[in-house]
Amino acid sequence: MGNLHSIAKALQHAHSESTVIVTDNPKTILDSDRVVFPGVGAIRDCMNALAERDLVTVLTKAATSKPFLGICLGMQALVDESEENCGTACLGLIPGRVVRFAEGMTDAADQPLKIPHMGWNRVAPKAEHPLWHGIVPGSWFYFVHSYFARPAESRNVAATTDYPEPFASALVRENLFAVQFHPEKSQEAGLRLLANFLNWDPGR
Repeated sequence: MGNLHSIAKALQHAHSESTVIVTDNPKTILDSDRVVFPGVGAIRDCMNALAERDLVTVLTKAATSKPFLGICLGMQALVDESEENCGTACLGLIPGRVVRFAEGMTDAADQPLKIPHMGWNRVAPKAEHPLWHGIVPGSWFYFVHSYFARPAESRNVAATTDYPEPFASALVRENLFAVQFHPEKSQEAGLRLLANFLNWDPGR
C-alpha cells in the first residue's frame, strides 16, 4: 500500500547480500526466509486489497512461522480491529485495536499538536530485543500517522513514543515484530533496525 519499493531499497541497502522480492504471490511469500509487511493509507483499503489477493491466510501463516516485520499500516493491520473507516476488522494476530489521536492535544508548552503525527520523534524500547541491538534508547525515528495501536496486553509493547502521552510505537509477539514509524526514512537507526531484522533468528 504505497511504500513497497522504498522499503525494498532500504532493505537491500541494509544488507546487500540479501535478495529482496516485492510480491503478492502467495507461494513466494510462504517460501521466503522472512517477510516484511509495510503499508501506508487507509486500513479498509489495505484489508480489502489483502482479501482480493487471497493474502489474509497467507500473512497469518507467515506471521506465525518465520521472522515477520510489520511497518506503519502493516503494524496496525496486525491487531484485532481499527476504529478507522467506522470500524474495520484486521488480522487479529495481536490482541488490541487501533484508535485515533484525540483532537485538541497540546505539548508540554501548551502548544497544539497536529494530527497526523508527522516527523521525527523518540522511541523508547520497553525491553531488550534483537531488533534494538546497536540502537541507542531514545533514538529518533520518522512517523506519519493519525491512528495508533492500543494492544490489549502490555507484554506485546516493544517500545513507546510520546505524543503527548505514551503510545505503542512497536509491538512484539514471538517471531513477529512491528513498528509504527518508517525505518526506511529514519536514516542510520532505521537501517540498523532493518539489518537487525534480516539477521534475526527468533528461535535462538
